[in-house]
Amino acid sequence: MNSAPAPFDELDRKIITALMANARTSFAEIGTAVGLSSTAVKRRVDRLRESGVITGFTATVRPSALGWRTEAYVEVYCEGAAPPRRLAEVARNHPEITAAMTVTGGADALLHVRARDVEHFENVLERIRAEPFIRKTISVMVLSHLLPDSPEAGASQPAPE
Repeated sequence: MNSAPAPFDELDRKIITALMANARTSFAEIGTAVGLSSTAVKRRVDRLRESGVITGFTATVRPSALGWRTEAYVEVYCEGAAPPRRLAEVARNHPEITAAMTVTGGADALLHVRARDVEHFENVLERIRAEPFIRKTISVMVLSHLLPDSPEAGASQPAPE
């Protein structure tokens, strides 16, 4: 994937907006809305995918339907300077971590964690804390989503058995 998205025009922006609202919208429906043929829309979508502007298509699912009933954000504080690639490796090794990013401020990273329940979350937290370079964590449990239709409110994979 390219680090910088390829330039795109106003028609591309309208196509992307339509797909973000509903990725199942047909090329014909999008074409009607933006004034292009379905073939022209498909060519543009293919180009946007190849250039890395569109990175994929997913379904957003209510987390509890997949077994995720507990959610938290975890600030991670590292000993010394932990390289981002090492933090990414930790995140990939824990299926409960749904997003991970390096951040400014006191913490080195912020993890979005989903778990079946509080006991499962505690287990995940202990596994994260067992990493040799992690000095401490601070967790904040999510009580409710104020924007329930946001992508962050949905789940992308079922809870582990």
